[in-house]
Amino acid sequence: MLNKKLFLYFFSIFSLLLLQSQTVDPNPQPNKIKVFKFEIKDEIGPPTWRTTKLAIDEAHRINADYIVLVLNTYGGLVTSADSIRIKLLNSKIPVLVYIENNAASAGALISLACDSIYIKPGSTIGAATVVNQSGEAVPDKYQSYMRKKMRATAEENNRNPDMAEAMVDPDKEVEGISEKGKVLTFTANEALENGFAEGIVSSVAEMLEKAKITDYEIVNYEPSFIDELINWLISPIISGLLIMLIIGGIYFELQTPGLGFPIVAALLGITLYFAPLYLEGMAENWEILLFFIGVILLAVEIFAIPGFGIFGILGIFAIVLGLAFSMVKNDGFDFSGVDASTIVQNIFIVLISSSLSVGGAIILGARLITSHAFSRLVLNTVQSKKEGYISSGNTIKQDLIGKKAIAATILKPSGKIEIEGELWEAVASEGYLDINSEVKIIRHENAHFIVRKI
Repeated sequence: MLNKKLFLYFFSIFSLLLLQSQTVDPNPQPNKIKVFKFEIKDEIGPPTWRTTKLAIDEAHRINADYIVLVLNTYGGLVTSADSIRIKLLNSKIPVLVYIENNAASAGALISLACDSIYIKPGSTIGAATVVNQSGEAVPDKYQSYMRKKMRATAEENNRNPDMAEAMVDPDKEVEGISEKGKVLTFTANEALENGFAEGIVSSVAEMLEKAKITDYEIVNYEPSFIDELINWLISPIISGLLIMLIIGGIYFELQTPGLGFPIVAALLGITLYFAPLYLEGMAENWEILLFFIGVILLAVEIFAIPGFGIFGILGIFAIVLGLAFSMVKNDGFDFSGVDASTIVQNIFIVLISSSLSVGGAIILGARLITSHAFSRLVLNTVQSKKEGYISSGNTIKQDLIGKKAIAATILKPSGKIEIEGELWEAVASEGYLDINSEVKIIRHENAHFIVRKI
């Protein structure tokens, strides 16, 4: 009984000491300010949008006090930049951007969406005119979209909207700042003088000091291997290459009997193309289904229906739209939030990639057949009559020329005909013939009877 009381006594003392050690700090330290930092140093596109989204979500998850964006870009896709802009504007955590050399075009829009702008000496911000792949300005309807985005973003963060608009429109004149006919671009000093920067600094540490953020710890965003892989797969160049692999694989598979390597390559391309887009919420179920419906319609047109008609056209149409729609962020069948230029651009990516793939497949196939290595696998010896070679069935086949026959299968143009109860390989001389059509044998050529409809 005594031992039990002693045990309870010492246990109580130990518990009190442990509790005290956990709740009382003899040297209390104030909590450090948590600064979450990530970088954009590439062309603006789907991968940078994905990185921004993950980084800002992570900053909110860990309850960061500030977000620091280190930016150095010449621009990129307006649609991706606008998604980044919205994410920055909606952030509940203040965002400071440190412009390291360049914030051009889409980079300028992203900078304006941040709460504070700090710029490195020698850096520039502006030149946000929308251009195509050749660097030429696109039609005014696209410029108008960018002008309004720049203006609205500047207004949101209390910056001069006229100056922001002049960064897009060369016809926009701002007295004493921007001349007509020239797109506005600020140097570091000009950005500071005109309220487009809170300070000129040489490092992130100096920026935080100037922003009066002290006693902080920096948490750097480190994307995982899977994140980097997905970013790589959804980049426009890799998406284009995957489309080439998909279309090329399907083309080769339709040209060869049975199932082989081409269909494996096509399935691999389909998986690598759709999987990351699906995980990112871009590829909808119906868009993937639309693609497979297109493949099925194309196969039906080639193998079951003679000629090339409505099924083939619908199949190609469905494949192109399935691939193109998967690259845009739409809500089910609602595309109201998607810029029409983005859809057109994606369709062009699919069409160009598909054309290059099919063209390359045709050229590759022709070169492969005539190559020295391939000739070793093919018997090229000609067994001519002069050398004494005679086909055992040659006399029989010559006797059948001029006779009538019945199409035992659809000839599109090749198939089988029935002559006196026997089936023979045949090719229609013109168009295609339905089953049970009456035909006349014209000649025998390349192991086939050439026939025409009576």
